[in-house]
Amino acid sequence: MMIPRCNIRNIGISAHIDAGKTTLSERILYYTGKIHKIEEVDSDGATMDYMELEREKGITITSAAVTYFWDNKQINLIDTPGHVDFTIEVERSLRVLDGAIIVLCWVAGVQSQSITIDRQMKRYQVPRIAFINKLDRIGANPFRVVDALRGKLGLNPVVLQYPIGLEDEFVGVIDLIEMTANYFQGDNGEIWQKQPIPFGLQQPAQIARDKLLDTISIHSEAMMAKLLAGEEIPQQMIWDAIRQGTLTLEFTPVLMGSAVKNKGVQNLLDAIALYLPSPIDRGGITVTDITENKLVQVYPLPDAAVVAMAFKLIDDEFGQLTYTRLYSGVLKPGDKLYNSRTQKQVRVNRLVRIEVDKRQELEIAEAGEIVGLIGVNCASGDTLCSLGTKMSLEGIFVPEPVMTIAITPKSQEDIEKISRALQRFTSEDPTLHVTTDPESHKTLMSGMGELHLEIYLERMKREYHALVYVGVPAVAYRETITQAANFDFTFKKQTGGAGQFAHVVGRLEPCEEAFIFENRVMVGEIPQQFNSLR
Repeated sequence: MMIPRCNIRNIGISAHIDAGKTTLSERILYYTGKIHKIEEVDSDGATMDYMELEREKGITITSAAVTYFWDNKQINLIDTPGHVDFTIEVERSLRVLDGAIIVLCWVAGVQSQSITIDRQMKRYQVPRIAFINKLDRIGANPFRVVDALRGKLGLNPVVLQYPIGLEDEFVGVIDLIEMTANYFQGDNGEIWQKQPIPFGLQQPAQIARDKLLDTISIHSEAMMAKLLAGEEIPQQMIWDAIRQGTLTLEFTPVLMGSAVKNKGVQNLLDAIALYLPSPIDRGGITVTDITENKLVQVYPLPDAAVVAMAFKLIDDEFGQLTYTRLYSGVLKPGDKLYNSRTQKQVRVNRLVRIEVDKRQELEIAEAGEIVGLIGVNCASGDTLCSLGTKMSLEGIFVPEPVMTIAITPKSQEDIEKISRALQRFTSEDPTLHVTTDPESHKTLMSGMGELHLEIYLERMKREYHALVYVGVPAVAYRETITQAANFDFTFKKQTGGAGQFAHVVGRLEPCEEAFIFENRVMVGEIPQQFNSLR
């Protein structure tokens, strides 16, 4: 069944490491019926952390995609890593997504990677919702994080909730639009109850609501008129105003809760459906028409030519699996596409919906979808379009590597394995660079940090059974002269026969060229066999 494009949400979850992003994703999957048991990051490993290394280290290494449904909306969710070494996973996900959730821990607030994520979201003009997590922790103060969103990131946060208790007394949140107290009962918080606001919190909740309405009414004349007239503001008018401000990047709705304590996640699911954009809301995108060398607009229309971006590659048991965002047109298995970078045709063998590490076969995909293509030979960032159409999307920003190591095979048998592993890894990850030192002839691996390189070395060992010696790159030190000097040297060596004798006179001078040798020996002074310098 095809879902109307206005009911599709392509979103990502991003955060600094340990902010609770993957824990939040696990609850989202549970409450939407995708999974029937909640797994923790530090025990058996969360559903979105499907790689063995992710489960062992308790961190997200590669972005994972999944599709779920909530309130008649199809949500295509991508969970991205929080560690800065894997920032390319966040970068290429945000490049193709329509909306995002930035998760913040109340303890640390806005951290270094939060600033990087904010920069990436602004680069691609991605509307976002902020979720302040871990309100059950000691010293919880979500309003301090709200101030940091405004002060450090330059955002305009709009707080939609008020906490009911904090730290170990945190039991729920007050919805400042509906003015109800939201509680989450049951073993896993699956029983969502809405009750009247406790008497002691009615006044602070009303103050917070008035501040919310005052902030958003600036962008809604109808709401401003009702406020000035003292009239009640309809809930739908508030939702519409917040949605409009979010889509235009004027607001950042702020919600709060505790993912690990199963509180506040369902409210976030509602907010995703209410405030984040559909592909239609995002409108047209600018692409380059290679044939005419001009910029044109492409809209998410099913009857238009196909324009899609391949933004992530992984090895599948049936070949290369290409994560693809379809911006316009319709795709079916067997379709032929044009790769504008390689200028070659490719064929879509299979079309799948990506469910973390599982695949669901599709017969058709329309504009606005994020799907997987199997059997398509391309690279990350390539534009794929209909035959006869030559379009090129703006590529993905790729940061330069910051750390380099030298690797040497431990045995002759490892050479071919290492070559295959590096070829695959560099095609998957554009931030991993592999070069050969022209002097030491060692293979150099460059990446975004120590953990980044360590993960690939471990994958090389596990997936290809290739062993390497690791060291720092060798540096060839050189010396040169800085001023002119004369030399006059006599060489004598007696070995029992005729002996050896030479008298060499010369002069060294610095020069701008790499090297100049001038022979001033007169013809006939030295036998030809000893005058071979050129």
